[in-house]
Amino acid sequence: MSPELPMVVPAPGLPERVTIYEVGARDGLQNEQTVVPVEVKAEFLDRLAGSGLGVCEATSFVHPKWVPQLADAAELLARLTRAPGVDYPVLVPNERGLDRALDAGIEHVAVFASATETFAQRNLNRSLDGQFAMFDTVVTRALDAGLRVRGYVSMCFGDPWEGAVDPGQVAAVGRRLHEMGCHQLSLGDTIGTGTPGHVDAVLDACTAAGVPMEQLAVHFHDTYGQALSNTLAALRRGVTTVDASAGGLGGCPYAESATGNLATEDLVWMLDGLGVAHGVDLDALVATSAWMAQQLGRPSPSRVVRALAG
Repeated sequence: MSPELPMVVPAPGLPERVTIYEVGARDGLQNEQTVVPVEVKAEFLDRLAGSGLGVCEATSFVHPKWVPQLADAAELLARLTRAPGVDYPVLVPNERGLDRALDAGIEHVAVFASATETFAQRNLNRSLDGQFAMFDTVVTRALDAGLRVRGYVSMCFGDPWEGAVDPGQVAAVGRRLHEMGCHQLSLGDTIGTGTPGHVDAVLDACTAAGVPMEQLAVHFHDTYGQALSNTLAALRRGVTTVDASAGGLGGCPYAESATGNLATEDLVWMLDGLGVAHGVDLDALVATSAWMAQQLGRPSPSRVVRALAG
């Protein structure tokens, strides 16, 4: 057996298959200080899809003033060769963003909510409760147009201004998005402070609030090195969709302490070792992230990319 493949030792209580929700092209790049050329972004998405990833979040129709890196969203989607069977969701912060997504022929959108008052104010210019009035119209219109709508919930495991976040508060936000019609909720550890027991508590609170486990996804940042252990905890509970970013790219432009997302390659290596199917060609993905690291002019943060790309 090649030393560059993990030994497969299945563990009990894990899903047979996991969907990797690739966020590298949107969440991974949004915090880059130097604007990445649109043709590089398009090739990045082509390479990601070519590696076997079935979900590649493409961009966000956020106002260019707030995230200049994504000002080329419409041009990117016009350039993009959409691979058969690959889903290319986009983030829509408001009705204007939804209009642009509809014009681009997108079939899957996401809204970005906050589990805390302070982050809602800073990121959305809304109160914790007031954010739902904005989302309600967007979600209703998207569903009426036949789109699927994902709900991101940020700051689920800690907030840099408020500190610890009550899992019950996370669940209350998630329940409202679920009741609006979001088909999936992605629970975000935006500053990476969560640990496995904390993951259990948040998942327990969400299911107790009436959100089915099969509609929950997890989105972990690796600020304190906990992303993989937290992911494994979620998988043991029955979560089958995991957000990850190729090469470990990303952060959050509104939370300075938030470092990179869980690296997709590191996730794939763990899933391979556990015998959990995912459909991704690791060699192709590593080559893609090594290529993108060259475009950005710095090494990939992913341990697996560094080990396999040399």
